[in-house]
Amino acid sequence: MAELIQKTRKEHIREVAESLFRRQGYPATSMRQLAGELGIEAASVYSHIKSKEEILRDICFDMAKEFFNEAEIIQNLNMDAESRLRAAITAHIKVITHNIDASAVFFHDWRHLSEPYINDFRVLRMQYQTYLRSIIKQGILEGVFNKSDEKFTVLTILSAMNWTYEWYKPDGKMTYQEIANNLADILINGLKNS
Repeated sequence: MAELIQKTRKEHIREVAESLFRRQGYPATSMRQLAGELGIEAASVYSHIKSKEEILRDICFDMAKEFFNEAEIIQNLNMDAESRLRAAITAHIKVITHNIDASAVFFHDWRHLSEPYINDFRVLRMQYQTYLRSIIKQGILEGVFNKSDEKFTVLTILSAMNWTYEWYKPDGKMTYQEIANNLADILINGLKNS
């Protein structure tokens, strides 16, 4: 018989905070509102977390870790550039759709991190873009992708992928894999040499 795993209080706080941050935005969400949603006193929240920013940091850096874990798997595979880009798009969409609330916070509220965390987060963003640029560069060298501005291409791909959380419905008609396949077809076909 499988044992049910219960969420810790801290995990529950984070889950409720993700939802509130997504709906209201990080700056507009108070610890008092968070406590109210949880049905506890504000002082009780502080016995599990140090600050509202601690929750934001955990969300942002945990999401970044998920993206990088997927990227590492792809980097270790022997693939041509087209297959690698398709895998990267699929992995990216998988992470976004795994937790829509956390994704929304990750993409919008990271700007509210304080130093040194905001700088660390910017470094991670650049590293992830560099990873994607290496795939585009590989495709250009293989003669599969058009010669294009790698930075612009990556920013365009990220823009197309990162809005998925806005319209994706977990109980909707399309799975994350179907979304990723459709998106990859459109993006890769636009990059290919004719």
